[in-house]
This record gives sequence, C-alpha cells and structure tokens, in this order.
Amino acid sequence: MPTFTTADRFMRDYARLSQAERDAFREARKQFVDDLRSRRGFRPGLRVKGVQGALGVYEMTWAGDGRATWQYGPTQIPGETHIVWRRIGTHDIFKQP
Repeated sequence: MPTFTTADRFMRDYARLSQAERDAFREARKQFVDDLRSRRGFRPGLRVKGVQGALGVYEMTWAGDGRATWQYGPTQIPGETHIVWRRIGTHDIFKQP
C-alpha cells in the first residue's frame, strides 16, 4: 500500500475546502492510490502531470477547478511508493506549488 505524508501548507489549504470539495478530493485520491498500486500509470481523468517550473512536483485534478500538488518522497516501506501532498485548492495553488 502506498504511503503518504502531508506538508503543513497542504493541511492549511485542506482546512479551507468545503465538505463537498473534501469529498471530491477523497474520491479522486482513492483512484490515485489504485493507480499507484497497479503500477500501470494514472488514468486520464486524474490528469496527472508535472508542474511547469517546479521540477519533481506533480499535479492531480480532483474537480473542474480542483488541483492538488504532490511529489515522490523517500520510501517509508520497502517496495512501496511514498507521496508527499504539497498543496490543494484551485489553480491559485500553482503560484507556490
């Protein structure tokens, strides 16, 4: 099972989301984790791609204007991917991904 941590900024961003936005992110996160487990790549609907100008930082779409940024972190459990969630919110998060 992939592991994850969250940056302090992510948690502050997350606290500002509505309940509906949180629910949408959790559903997308389930798909994201399933795709990590499968090791076949991410489904197109999540639109996972690198963030321009931020080497090693990626974005995932969880709603029409809902984005989350993340990066791969140091392995916590041998053989399992570790993700560090960095930011969550609208396109505005790309000012400081």
